[in-house]
Amino acid sequence: MNLPDPAARATRRPPVLDDVSRALIEMLQRDGRQSYASLAAAVNLSETTVRQRVQRLLDAGVIQVVAVTDPTHVGFTRQAMIGIRVDGDPSAPVAAIEALPEVEYLVSTAGTFDLLVEVVCEDDEHVLDLLARLRRLPGVSGTETFLYLKLHRQRYDWGTR
Repeated sequence: MNLPDPAARATRRPPVLDDVSRALIEMLQRDGRQSYASLAAAVNLSETTVRQRVQRLLDAGVIQVVAVTDPTHVGFTRQAMIGIRVDGDPSAPVAAIEALPEVEYLVSTAGTFDLLVEVVCEDDEHVLDLLARLRRLPGVSGTETFLYLKLHRQRYDWGTR
């Protein structure tokens, strides 16, 4: 499945979601493996119509259907959130950070840090190597690393508004 380009998504207006689209999204948030037949029955539409609606939501970048793994079970024993301070334009290092395979989450923020980066690494040495690469990026003036010791809660079923 091809995912829409994030830059292209950012320039488009968000689609208006009707009650059926919201219901489909919420059902897929609870179980992304649901069949089109079960989704169709729940919203009282044909399977073909539901398949088309879900595809439009995927194409618009409203949803992604992916397998979420526990990184510790697939060879990544160290996760961290890294706060990054930037001199000058805070967006300057964004493209380079986005390209790093360890990065799973990247946001611009207001406050102590200009950027927050969530990373998944194999071990502590991998984290150290990644930090060295981040600190060498043009514009990066400092970092602070928050190593994850235990995941207490991770959810993706926050619904729609």
